[in-house]
Amino acid sequence: MKFSQLAAAAPDLIAGPDRDVEITAPVTESAQAVQPGGVFLARPGASVDGHDLIPQAVERGAAAVIGERAPEQVTCPVPYAQVASGMAALGWLAAAYYGYPSRQLTVIGVTGTDGKTTTCTLLHSILTAAGLRVGLLTTVSAVIGDEALDTGLHVTTPHADEVQAYLARMVHAGMTHAVLETTSHGLAQGRVNGVDYDVAVLTNVTHEHLDFHGSWEQYRRDKGRLFEMAASSFRKPGVPKVAVINADDPSVEVFRAFAAGVDRVLTYALESRDGVDVSAEMVEYGPDATRLIVAAPGERCQPVGTRLVGPFNVANILAAAAVAHALLGEKAARWDSAVADGVGSMPPIPGRMERINAGQDFLALVDFAHTPNALKRALEAARAMIPADRRVIAVFGSAGLRDREKRRLMAEIGADRADLCVLTAEDPRTESLDAILGEMARSAADRGGVENETFWRVPDRGRALAFACSLARPGDLVIACGKGHEQSMCFGTVEYPWDDRAALRAALRGMPLLTLPTAGAEKDN
Repeated sequence: MKFSQLAAAAPDLIAGPDRDVEITAPVTESAQAVQPGGVFLARPGASVDGHDLIPQAVERGAAAVIGERAPEQVTCPVPYAQVASGMAALGWLAAAYYGYPSRQLTVIGVTGTDGKTTTCTLLHSILTAAGLRVGLLTTVSAVIGDEALDTGLHVTTPHADEVQAYLARMVHAGMTHAVLETTSHGLAQGRVNGVDYDVAVLTNVTHEHLDFHGSWEQYRRDKGRLFEMAASSFRKPGVPKVAVINADDPSVEVFRAFAAGVDRVLTYALESRDGVDVSAEMVEYGPDATRLIVAAPGERCQPVGTRLVGPFNVANILAAAAVAHALLGEKAARWDSAVADGVGSMPPIPGRMERINAGQDFLALVDFAHTPNALKRALEAARAMIPADRRVIAVFGSAGLRDREKRRLMAEIGADRADLCVLTAEDPRTESLDAILGEMARSAADRGGVENETFWRVPDRGRALAFACSLARPGDLVIACGKGHEQSMCFGTVEYPWDDRAALRAALRGMPLLTLPTAGAEKDN
């Protein structure tokens, strides 16, 4: 591809290349990752201005550069073009380089505060059971055929060039469908620009990420962009434009408006009522499994059994079943068997209500619940897994440099829904962990909690898990919330290796993991 052709794909091109060159490698905004023959995208960052890294990118073999500064303001020995926003342009440029791979796939995007990864994984399992070749990209992993790839340490949509590279790999591997977990950060930062969505799914919208989005209204607008993209993006022959929305969510009508341009809107809800397309009937919740009947349009009722537990996972199943109905609904037997087989065969997702067993006489779980709503739902599910006279013991924290209101909400929910709470570290970053835990402790006390009787502060997470296990009696349930599948925890600006599942196993054996900076600090104190 010629550089002039590639640059023309940017929707906000200000100045085209001063001369042309052949591009033989991808576009990237990392000066260290640029390949010989590739394009370096320079833009101002939080700590470094990419324009200052142009010499380094050229030295590594960049054949051309696209930046936000005017050509006369940069010294660039290779062809240069200017765009208004590098962040917005990257996805389109990467899509053009890879030949717009999403136009060769039926693309389903799932957004929401909670439940995205599970819903995406359910969809992948259902559509695969229907005989389709389906790629999957979530904040946990990318699955392309038989290959599974880790997508990073923390939860967000991969960078725009990586998204397009994954989609291109799916096309090359013969996939026909792609399921993409689509975060609000990814939408707001243009990480999915250039993706031609066909189906947009909303799980829910609850309190989260307001530190980034600025307001509740903007948070909803950023998520709503997925539905607008689905309505306006490239139309593929025979593929409908569909929106699937949680009718139990208070924002359902807001998202109906965002979805005004699609061909069809399907809603789902935990209970059948007028105007709801997909619902659950005869739900039986157990400690190890859930059974239900999925009711869909056309008087379709499909019994389903799953190892997923809790009402929130029933909602995730309904969302996935609604998408499958939109794509397979005209083939009744195919939809019925795909939902039953896909949901029934799907194993629990790592770090989502995952059981940890070391021979103890109480239940131990790890869950990713890191938002107030997710914590509430996880504790409700935990309560349903044990007898009424047994206790739920919750271990959780609240991340630093994130929405501070969460600290109060998380502590209040813990005080209300768990019998005992252990407040501990969860990615404090550059904030004072003691200050974070102090805010949470005050909120727990305001809710009627009594420190050192119904809740405790244990800054080191390894010790916190061990302490929670020491409190447990036979038949109780200990649940570690907030980290789930993640493989690190951030103190200052350093990511320290951390796995809640390994830490909880160690705690159950009486040998707490003491690998975080707080372990040494507590010992010193």
